[in-house]
Amino acid sequence: MVGSLLLRGMLVGVLAGLLAFGFARIFGEPQVDRAIALEGTLGHSHDHGDHDHAAAPAGGEAEEPDLVSRETQAGLGLLIGAVVYGAAIGGLFALAFAFTYGRVGRLDARATAALLALGAFLALVVVPGLKYPANPPAVGNPDTIGERTALFFLMLAISVAALVLAVRLALGLARRHGGWSAGLIGGAVYIAIIAVVQIALPVVNDVPEGFPADLLWDFRIASLGMHAVLWTTIGLGFGVLAERALARRAGGRLAFSR
Repeated sequence: MVGSLLLRGMLVGVLAGLLAFGFARIFGEPQVDRAIALEGTLGHSHDHGDHDHAAAPAGGEAEEPDLVSRETQAGLGLLIGAVVYGAAIGGLFALAFAFTYGRVGRLDARATAALLALGAFLALVVVPGLKYPANPPAVGNPDTIGERTALFFLMLAISVAALVLAVRLALGLARRHGGWSAGLIGGAVYIAIIAVVQIALPVVNDVPEGFPADLLWDFRIASLGMHAVLWTTIGLGFGVLAERALARRAGGRLAFSR
């Protein structure tokens, strides 16, 4: 059964990746193009591929051309990246669903998938992004990329661990205090942990002077929207497929028992 759910999760993930690609092309790539156009006027420049660019050569020499053209990055490259990422996330989501289903109360497959996707979106995207948000090209010092990456993944790991702890706490308290009160306590514990961690971790601000605030805002909103499309599609789409697969399995067992 896990293999069947895994396949369905990857298929839904591919669909989610395609939709996220469409969203990124419409709302995200124009902001990237605007940021790239500003690079020449800002204090430092960065490589288009990972949004951290090497400094221009001394002596006025012409910069080497990108290994991958901007057109390819915004088209085929973005499409492949979104689909592969979606398929991987969909597969991991299916495994998480298989482990979670039946262990978080009496929720059906659709409700479990939707709740799991919402939790993943908050823990993996929203919470880390509040502390270390996504930045467009021309934002980010190449000398600090290693530190920034490590801090982001540290925030992400703590967020996931805190969410798991809060859920386990809520499930343990539900028997004595009821589901609603237990959920409130678990949520309060998660918020408290995240608040302390976000205050304790260092602030990273590599936005160069003169960078348009509206462009930075639009890019970050587009990045958040792309992830929202991805997780909404996975949560709702996988819930439908999982419900059908589980119903078919239950029907087969009933027929066999007769």
